[in-house]
Amino acid sequence: MDNLGTDNNPLLVAIVGSGPSGFYAAEALIKSDVKIKVDVIERLPSPYGLVRSGVAPDHQKLKQAINLYKKIADTPDFNLIANVTVGEDISVAELRKTHHAVIFTCGAETDRKLGISGEELKGSHTATEFVGWYNGHPDYRELEFDLSHDIAVIIGQGNVAADVSRILSKTVDELRHTDIAQHALDVLAESKLKEIHVIGRRGPAQAKFTPKELREFGELSDCNPIVQEQDLVLNDESKKELEEKSNITNKKIYDLFANFSKRELDSNKSKKCFFSFLLGPKEITGNISIEKLILEKNELSGEAFKQSAKGINETIEMDAGILFRSIGYRGVPISDVPFHEGWGTIPNEKGRVTDTDGVIVEQLYTGGWIKRGPSGIIGTNRACSVETVRCLLEDLDKLNIETKKSGAEGIYSILNNKNIRHISFDDWTKIDTEEVKHGEPKGKPREKYTYVNEMLSVIN
Repeated sequence: MDNLGTDNNPLLVAIVGSGPSGFYAAEALIKSDVKIKVDVIERLPSPYGLVRSGVAPDHQKLKQAINLYKKIADTPDFNLIANVTVGEDISVAELRKTHHAVIFTCGAETDRKLGISGEELKGSHTATEFVGWYNGHPDYRELEFDLSHDIAVIIGQGNVAADVSRILSKTVDELRHTDIAQHALDVLAESKLKEIHVIGRRGPAQAKFTPKELREFGELSDCNPIVQEQDLVLNDESKKELEEKSNITNKKIYDLFANFSKRELDSNKSKKCFFSFLLGPKEITGNISIEKLILEKNELSGEAFKQSAKGINETIEMDAGILFRSIGYRGVPISDVPFHEGWGTIPNEKGRVTDTDGVIVEQLYTGGWIKRGPSGIIGTNRACSVETVRCLLEDLDKLNIETKKSGAEGIYSILNNKNIRHISFDDWTKIDTEEVKHGEPKGKPREKYTYVNEMLSVIN
């Protein structure tokens, strides 16, 4: 048999997940000096992962990464097999038989829990659910969010928390010409919210927003951003952090908070968005639905850049009609793939999957959030995927076995025997075209299909 990675014996790689990490891994493989065939397997009929269903609808520029992914998909060695769930429709063991290597780039699909009493009350939600819902993700289409209350609370001060609170703070007119799902726009149009509270357990110097995201709160047409001046008083270690030249982003964030604290309230605006710090959720109370939130005041301890927040046994109580937790994502286990429950990731060494004892599992690799945890921006995933692909290509001799691999044809055979409907990138393009067409009369970039059967009906 010819050497692996040659025209007569191409390296066959299956990539599980078609978000940014999956596309960047495919790109790195296809651009390598090795002859490769890449099959990207996606659970939904639609590719692009969080770029499609996670990026906020009012941030269309961030979705321009899709143009690159389309170019990658157009290369002859790329193949999309969508509407297929690995671990259910096809097993990892089956993929190891059809392909030389499997890369898991399936992201971090769920939120970390607060771990407090009352978290399961009606009206207590994850940020993931709300983001997926307003972005038209089929998994969250049937969820309901009651915005008939006065007060919404978001626990967390990262960019996802910023997205959730900004969407709640905006008017329908500010969202009307985005690609927000119509069902979400209809509910937001009836919102009775007057106050949005964005709460962080650490101080204003440690908030994880980006300056651009935070600055937008000062430009909202019907919402005042509010920060109390006394909440901006810093301890010595936080001052050191902001004086560090490499920490310019957090300095900009702090300066924006300071700017908000000095602004006069615009009485013509009907909503207020409060940013509060050094508060940790202790308990959610209510009979059937959330009614109140108990918060414990925190103080910071430790050296600069390593400060942790600890409660001081002093609590405050606030009304809350709806709550969203946004304190980090974690991955979901896949059958027959090692998983670290504590970290919510697949254990690995530079992308090579390892078992619980640290021993490398041959043929299996990982990239993106499921590899390293939920950190960085869309572009961060490129270097992460490149590192994984580099390791995979270094292992070419180990992956070169005598048994002939069947690649995509093997997958199709397995799926067809189980009557699993799978769709190609060409099929997705038809769905994409229809979404754009349906958005045009409304002045929207697209009107998303929000049910899987709707998407499949386009190509039936």
